[in-house]
Amino acid sequence: MLSFPCHIRLLTAAILLAAGSAESADWTEFRGPNGQGHAEQTDLPVTWSESENIAWKVGLPGAGWSSPVIADGRVYMTTAVIDGLDETAVRSLRVLCLNAESGAIIWNNEAFGEQGGEVEIHDKNSHASATPVLDGDRLYVHFGPHGTACLNVDGSVIWTNQNLLYASVHGNGGSPALADDMLIMCCDGRDKRFVVGLDKLTGKEVWRTNRELEPASGFSFSTPTILEAAGRSQAICPGSGGVWSYDPKTGEQLWQVAYGEGYSVVPRPVVGHGLVYVCSGYGDRQLFAIDPTGHGEVTDSHVKWKRKKSVPRCSSLLVIGDDVYMVDDGGIASCVDAVSGKVHWQHRLPGEYSASPSFADGMIYFQNETGVTTVVKPGREYDELAKNKLGDGKERTFASFAFLESSILLRSESHLYRIQKL
Repeated sequence: MLSFPCHIRLLTAAILLAAGSAESADWTEFRGPNGQGHAEQTDLPVTWSESENIAWKVGLPGAGWSSPVIADGRVYMTTAVIDGLDETAVRSLRVLCLNAESGAIIWNNEAFGEQGGEVEIHDKNSHASATPVLDGDRLYVHFGPHGTACLNVDGSVIWTNQNLLYASVHGNGGSPALADDMLIMCCDGRDKRFVVGLDKLTGKEVWRTNRELEPASGFSFSTPTILEAAGRSQAICPGSGGVWSYDPKTGEQLWQVAYGEGYSVVPRPVVGHGLVYVCSGYGDRQLFAIDPTGHGEVTDSHVKWKRKKSVPRCSSLLVIGDDVYMVDDGGIASCVDAVSGKVHWQHRLPGEYSASPSFADGMIYFQNETGVTTVVKPGREYDELAKNKLGDGKERTFASFAFLESSILLRSESHLYRIQKL
């Protein structure tokens, strides 16, 4: 095991404090209360099927790939109900609230309604792919250039903002992140590329910072990660061509790492061991381990290691103990040393992967795109516990898991499952 300096060990503690310690049982944003894919829930099922360990399964209206967020016995998601297929199509961008015990829909309210305009969407995307953020009695939802809104948990709209205009490619994908009173979003289209901070109380734009690089393909779909490092709060925001750190309060650029022609970046950065782990998406696909204490252009000075093989384009990573776990789009799962990048093991999992893996109750859950979840015990040798299948393999599963009490919430193409020991 490589040793590393004292200032890096102290930085690790600061990052973990800023990212949160998952002390809350609520699941409040994409990949949980710390955004890192770790859940505190225990007594979770290892095996399940359509006839085993399913507390309930309910149909969902419309289409969407946002993950569920959960608080106070309620589950919230976004969805899009589309009427028509051409430029006259009517789109109702909606927010759902379900009872966590029964799966019954409590309310189903429209946030934005529109007709015509942009209809381009990738087959693997939806008009409702960004996961909401829960903050007390407020719910923040984001539909890319179609609009951002804040709702009360009773379903009433508090504010809307439809001024974040850019030409998205394949639809919107990145989820918002909260940093104190600022709601931060990456807006990377074919025409404009910027990161924006909105006042969470009013929805008013506080700052907007344009991306500096001009890659051949500018569009991306990433979610910011908020951390504290080098005595300052940072919003880590990957995009096409590079990753940037911004001051969450002002939008001031703190540092930048360039990674060439990487584009269509989806994975959310994860943190650990005083490092930030960032994937560069399609094109020049790489994984970077970056020391976030630098200033300015730090590509040559603060990238501690990088890896090109078996790096995911869509799913985010997991840092567990001294290792990083990931699965690429084609199903190659890897365990690599978090400090050195050395590969401990690789194993082919069934199918293709878009959903991000989760770590809970001492297990890693890798969910593929057709309802199969492989459960693995973390460690430096591959140790598979189970393979679980839902559905007939035709209903897609792109949304990442959420966790509630001793259960897993899994969103498929048209259903939501609550999975628990029965």
